[in-house]
Amino acid sequence: MSDSTKNGFPTWLIAWMESNRISLWGAADLRDFSTPGDENGRGFPRALAWAIPMNPEIMAAIRNGPNQAYADEYTRVNNRINELAADLTNEIHNRGFRAKNLAASVRTDLVNIKGDFPHKTAATRAGLGWIGRHCQLITRPFGPWVRLATVFTDMELPCGPPIERNFCGQCMRCIEACPAKALTGKAWYPGLPREEILDVSACDTWKKTHYFEYHKGHNCGICSSACPYGTKVLKKR
Repeated sequence: MSDSTKNGFPTWLIAWMESNRISLWGAADLRDFSTPGDENGRGFPRALAWAIPMNPEIMAAIRNGPNQAYADEYTRVNNRINELAADLTNEIHNRGFRAKNLAASVRTDLVNIKGDFPHKTAATRAGLGWIGRHCQLITRPFGPWVRLATVFTDMELPCGPPIERNFCGQCMRCIEACPAKALTGKAWYPGLPREEILDVSACDTWKKTHYFEYHKGHNCGICSSACPYGTKVLKKR
């Protein structure tokens, strides 16, 4: 087992990311957060976070509502994330460290409509992007047209620097696009409660009422489709 590093990261980890064509990734310092525990209930001080882009043509085509192509792409990318996260968790275990992967999109708290830990928290702490007014991560390379992965670990890793401000300026396109009127328009900063940005119940109810055929109302994406940081990606192509 090689202990060599590059920029503070183990060379095997860099090679793993490159071999899986993951270009946007980093490590997050989560010592100030409560993370899911391992088999003994112990939390984790850090996490590896990465983003996998969605097909930009598909994302641009849902301005008026989700469609089957989007639902299929959502499933494809989530499945890919889960496969990769499980593989990386095993790789870390094989090197003698603790690790636990977070499912790509699973609600474990149905009352509050959330999972075990926000992928977006790990992503912002790792420096991958910021939270937009639509309560989604926005990245420079791919806009918000991404799905996120998180693997918790106790490996020593160079973390961050975290992104602690938003770069949405005065843009309100996602607010105007939301058919559920679930977005408040407030600008994100670290520690701002989700409820200050998004009425999650209004969002969830609208999706289940209007788009139930797509994963039982789990998909929408209209606000994300309207984001200029996403449309820039399409223009580059």
